[in-house]
Amino acid sequence: MSGLAEILIDEGFSVSGSDAKRSSLTDHLEARGVKIYIGQREENISSQVQAVVYTAAVHEDNPEYKRAVEMGLPMLTRAQLLGQMMKNYRHSVAVAGTHGKTTTTSMITEILLAADEDPTISVGGILNSIGGNIRVGSSDLFVTEACEYTNSFLEFNPTIGVILNIEADHLDFFKDIEDIRHSFHLFAGRIPERGALILNRAVPRLSEITEGLTCRIVTFGKEEDCDFRAENIRFDQMARPSYDLVIRGEKVCSVSLGVPGEHNVYNSLAAAAACAELGISLLRIQEGLSKFTGTNRRFEKKGEVNGITIVDDYAHHPQEIQATLEAAKHYPHNKLWVVFQPHTYTRTKAFLDEFAQALSLADEVILADIYAARETDTLGISSKDIQDRIIKAGGKAHYFSTFDQIEEFILQKCIHGDLLITMGAGDIVKVGENLLKR
Repeated sequence: MSGLAEILIDEGFSVSGSDAKRSSLTDHLEARGVKIYIGQREENISSQVQAVVYTAAVHEDNPEYKRAVEMGLPMLTRAQLLGQMMKNYRHSVAVAGTHGKTTTTSMITEILLAADEDPTISVGGILNSIGGNIRVGSSDLFVTEACEYTNSFLEFNPTIGVILNIEADHLDFFKDIEDIRHSFHLFAGRIPERGALILNRAVPRLSEITEGLTCRIVTFGKEEDCDFRAENIRFDQMARPSYDLVIRGEKVCSVSLGVPGEHNVYNSLAAAAACAELGISLLRIQEGLSKFTGTNRRFEKKGEVNGITIVDDYAHHPQEIQATLEAAKHYPHNKLWVVFQPHTYTRTKAFLDEFAQALSLADEVILADIYAARETDTLGISSKDIQDRIIKAGGKAHYFSTFDQIEEFILQKCIHGDLLITMGAGDIVKVGENLLKR
């Protein structure tokens, strides 16, 4: 929302907005002239407001939402506004997938900046090279993430769509994996005939996603018949991969990444394919990928305390956790600890066994209470349920109800040379930051 507000400001709109608490983003918007309200109240929707944009987290019982309805104001979801904005650009790239969206969108950004393309960017994390989560450019090129939750991405109008993966998630909205696959098929169908779909070859039953499409289809992945694939993958001492880029059977160049993990090889292939469709040269693709060193909360090294390396990661889905912990194996350490905070009760219940299995890749697991986000606890589920499954399988897991208890346990048990990863989409990052402050 903050990113879209910035685009509107640059286009001359008068913008106001509200949030639950102050942050660096609200401070930044205030400095740019946005009227910020802390807390949502009906009086925030003044007589000067001509249109209201709201996120998927806002429901009909929200006082500002109700006031806008009473006033008969035009109302758009965030996704509807973003979809309308995309129509103003000749080229619009939308990056979709259960995970990897922020990283891949950021990789595309770095490549386009290396090529001096001056794009407008909306990314779901803080990317240091653009100084935040938004960049307003002057070219006819727009790049954004495309989230499937509440079918938001079906409001988008991309000329190039990217599908990184399709996994079960957001089961508080979708019925099952088939419902999710159907939505991704509809997303792909929004790409015009002149456009292109960049698609992971590993997606099961691929033909069901591509059926009836009129746009070009470009595949990436491990399989021999992929249009874009990686050969000879190797890792440096900080777990950062290099590989030979093969395009339609021909080795064209070598690529070195500035971020760790094999999963980022495939994110980079998707980014390279999307940029190749935009006519970006291989030299600039190489340069951009090497310059990308990550976004906030994606295997982000926070610092060291008592010789313990502290890394923070946004992973909150079993596949993401597995990818992060496999990347960590290549990172220098003695013992690997993970402090995991599950995100939402529905996701935790749906993936109890998968969470336990993925987290077991760490030597020891510390579990925090579930971060409720938009939900209330009606399912009788707890982080202790994950702990029980890890212990039953022979792993080591500990559960604490407060961050203070977690921090004290870490200071007692972690030793020089250990790697500690705080993990989750909630506020678990505070544990590592508090330890560093100590």
